[in-house]
Amino acid sequence: MTCPTPSSALASNIERRRLMQILGLGGLGLAAGLPLAGRARAQGAEIAFWATATLDIGDGWDRMSEATGIRLVFTDNGNDMGPVVARLAAGNANDLFDVGGFQGGAERELFRQGQIVPWDLARIPNFARLWPLAKDMAHLRNDAGEQIGIPSVVNADSIIYRKDKLGVVDSYGVIFDPALKGRVAMEDAWINSAVFTAMYLKESENLPIGDPGNLTEAELGLVMEFLIKHKRDGQFRTFWNGWEQGVQLVANEEVDAMTGWEPIVYEGLKRGLDVAYAAPVEGYEAWGNNTVLLRGATERGVADAAHAFVNWMLDGYYGGALATSRGYIVPADTTTEYAAAHPGEFDAADIAAKAKHVADKFAGKVAWQNVRPDNFQLYEEWWQKLRNA
Repeated sequence: MTCPTPSSALASNIERRRLMQILGLGGLGLAAGLPLAGRARAQGAEIAFWATATLDIGDGWDRMSEATGIRLVFTDNGNDMGPVVARLAAGNANDLFDVGGFQGGAERELFRQGQIVPWDLARIPNFARLWPLAKDMAHLRNDAGEQIGIPSVVNADSIIYRKDKLGVVDSYGVIFDPALKGRVAMEDAWINSAVFTAMYLKESENLPIGDPGNLTEAELGLVMEFLIKHKRDGQFRTFWNGWEQGVQLVANEEVDAMTGWEPIVYEGLKRGLDVAYAAPVEGYEAWGNNTVLLRGATERGVADAAHAFVNWMLDGYYGGALATSRGYIVPADTTTEYAAAHPGEFDAADIAAKAKHVADKFAGKVAWQNVRPDNFQLYEEWWQKLRNA
């Protein structure tokens, strides 16, 4: 997946408007909202949030602005951590952005590089409300035990499919079924597609694979040769890049099944398509999208505003907005509590059902996504071979 590199807040907002047109989430106002009791307001501060597009809540950021006095500028980071890490290590990301919303696994590497700094949990009281599964993610703490990532969103991914064409799908095998040649797709990112393939080969083809999220050199070779063969055979319509293309593949009825993100299902349903999300026998790919404090925020003196922003994300409204539009869950009881206390804003039963849906996924068979496996560089090399095949 490619990562947009806007050079200014204007470019960021242009990208955001394009995304909002796709999602139907409205404009960019940042004015009205809900007060947050007991919080020192960071009046006049601006936070540049560089995160996966599906973490954006459009006009919902209005509520954060009113609660904290902070203006937010959102930029889609493309979701692929390879370009994100590269832009932090050798590019200008720390000059442009204050807070990152990144797929989990690279936090310790980014901390060792000096690209991110620890959070002060005393300034994030809502951290205490997180579910234990979120608090216990070891890669979100450095060797000194400091919190270097806040587990802000969790879900577990699988397959988007056309029920009217395929009936009920319950295996990743549908992606590799020759009967669907040219009518399936996968994401152009090994952090998802290599894991899905490894899960299928391990669980349904009984190949010798240990952890699908952290493949050995030999295991990775098996997985990637399998994908390359199927690509050369014309199995895949495309390897899609970014949220917009993922939505369009479904909306334009170009594919009957594709591995991808659950929000694409919700978007398809909104457009009247008979689409569903599979519960595969091989299990789900579990992931966490974590919020990190970029070094540049401290250098620019906006760390206080960044802490207020992250605490607000865990306060309930953000979780309700995200669950409603995406089906993603902020792993804290504040989400369902807020929805129950504000029936005029959210459908409390819907929010509770989605929270249970995600919790149930984690209670079953899952393989964790890992954006920095032990053989990370080898993954990159193999994925380039796939692209060139």
